[in-house]
Amino acid sequence: MHTLLVAAHPDPRSLTHHVLEELEAALHPVSVETADLAKERFDPVFTLADRRAYHEGGNYPADVVSEHRRLERATDLVLVFPVYWWSMPALLKGWIDRVFVNGWAFEYSPASGLRPKLQALTTHLLPIAGDDSGSYERHGYEEALRTQIEHGIVDYCGSRRGATAFIHESEQASSEATARNVDRAVRIISEAIHARSRTRS
Repeated sequence: MHTLLVAAHPDPRSLTHHVLEELEAALHPVSVETADLAKERFDPVFTLADRRAYHEGGNYPADVVSEHRRLERATDLVLVFPVYWWSMPALLKGWIDRVFVNGWAFEYSPASGLRPKLQALTTHLLPIAGDDSGSYERHGYEEALRTQIEHGIVDYCGSRRGATAFIHESEQASSEATARNVDRAVRIISEAIHARSRTRS
């Protein structure tokens, strides 16, 4: 078992990074690797070279190949991110656009159709939201976000769906309430990964 934690937030003092640290500690003794996309200065811009690689199903840019190697070491992937405009930050979306590409995450051609390729990976989501859970339920925000990522990305590439744990009201004044929300989300994700680890051992 090896878990890759991917975070997309520019501020190392942010709640996102705090959650990342708490989750890494909770996952012990599971092997964990962290990808801090902002700190690593990952370029999320999908360029002409990326488009060519997408159509060719290979010859990927060097930074994308590095991400492929990192993901290939992982049995579990956890995306830890703040919710921006009811979605993921552009940095994380660009990472997915460039890394989860034709020929590696899936294969597609008009003749043979779609063949997902990430069946060995289980993907977990830990979105950090400013609004309360009631608003997410009333307006369908959670369903829309989960559909976009769980169905549109995870299912499309053949990855197994892991746990999804929202942290709501991340900007509230009560630090105690925020801490409880963090503890709950971290527990949900870590217990799901530990359960998989026990099953595989």
